[in-house]
Amino acid sequence: MKKSSLHEDWIAVIVAFLTIVLVCSGLKPSLPKFSAWADGSSFWQQISSPSLLSQIAVLFLWAFVSLLLARYLARDAQPGKLALSLLGIVLISLVAQLITSNKTVKDLGIEVVLFSLLLGLLINNVMGVPAWLKPAIQTELFIKIGLVLLGANVIFQDVISAGGLGILQSVVVVFTVWYFSFWVCKLLKLDDEFRMMISSAVSICGVSAAIATSGAIEGDNRKLSHVISLVLIIAIPMMLFMPYIAIWAHMTPAVAGAWLGGTIDTSGAVVAAGTLLGDEALKYATLVKFSQNVLLGIAAFLISVYWTVTKKEVSADKKPGLKTIWERFPKFVLGFVLASLLFSFVLPAGTVAASKGALKELQTYWFALAFTCIGLETKFTDIFKMENGRPAMAFIIAQVFNIFFTLAVAYIVFGRS
Repeated sequence: MKKSSLHEDWIAVIVAFLTIVLVCSGLKPSLPKFSAWADGSSFWQQISSPSLLSQIAVLFLWAFVSLLLARYLARDAQPGKLALSLLGIVLISLVAQLITSNKTVKDLGIEVVLFSLLLGLLINNVMGVPAWLKPAIQTELFIKIGLVLLGANVIFQDVISAGGLGILQSVVVVFTVWYFSFWVCKLLKLDDEFRMMISSAVSICGVSAAIATSGAIEGDNRKLSHVISLVLIIAIPMMLFMPYIAIWAHMTPAVAGAWLGGTIDTSGAVVAAGTLLGDEALKYATLVKFSQNVLLGIAAFLISVYWTVTKKEVSADKKPGLKTIWERFPKFVLGFVLASLLFSFVLPAGTVAASKGALKELQTYWFALAFTCIGLETKFTDIFKMENGRPAMAFIIAQVFNIFFTLAVAYIVFGRS
């Protein structure tokens, strides 16, 4: 797919807000759900459920109508080819969800997007992507729709009511870790796109931050997929070992939770790690993670303005004005912020409570489809050989700094809680 454009950004915002209107009006699609399974019997019970086929049909139709509307607005609708291709991508994503529902995998807190990415990589690198599967590979569009929907689940009151300490830690950690990561990337001579994406991924909220930053700077999809792979892979050992380090160090639940929430880069992994330490630690982990999610929209806005003013191809004597900044600014970031403001301050509390769950499910599926597409567009050789391993080295160094710095801040902010 071609690089993101203003037109595509508006399309993503339109599709996402139509989704929000429908869900808030009471139209909540019954999407496929798999409960935890541990053996062959429970596995077959899952996939032979009479309701599963209808749920798959609902998911496909919802995604197909959204994609068809998007392509129609872009004057590039090809219903037949899109339907067949999207069906294949949806089925791959559902296999990823089924794997994630395995009891062992579920207990680890590994999210569906990781397996969506891995399955896409497996198909692309082992068999190759068949021509019929390519028309619906719309990675950037799926990501932007998902990000706007993510804004509906970032509720400012939830963060404020939980206390200002989490916000304080998040602000200090995000800005400090971001600048340290940027400095490390510059030291390793990575280009500006890598610097921005890695710095945002490590400091803010992992995958979502990398995606938002890439959209804001019109980044290279190969670089984005590389950063996403690093986030997901490195989050796994952090999720497994950090809770036990917290226990060994006799951290209080508040400090341990704030440490986990401020360093682990995926929400599912934060919840899994926090659960190992009990409800109190989980509360603080969720608070800090949520506070960092709130900063995503602000960070994406600032990065967009900075990139437009300083990095776009303009003559030295003609810096872009407000009109140029508006034209180049990624509109899906505004969609994210508007959705968050809408659900935080405008809609009735009952409507917000009733619709958040369905919107979260749809957001998860859009991201799962996007990650499947990323895998289908990426070669393993690109991941492990890109820039001679320097992005991976920069990410790991920045993440190690993040772990120690966030721990120090957590002790200062929550040490007496």
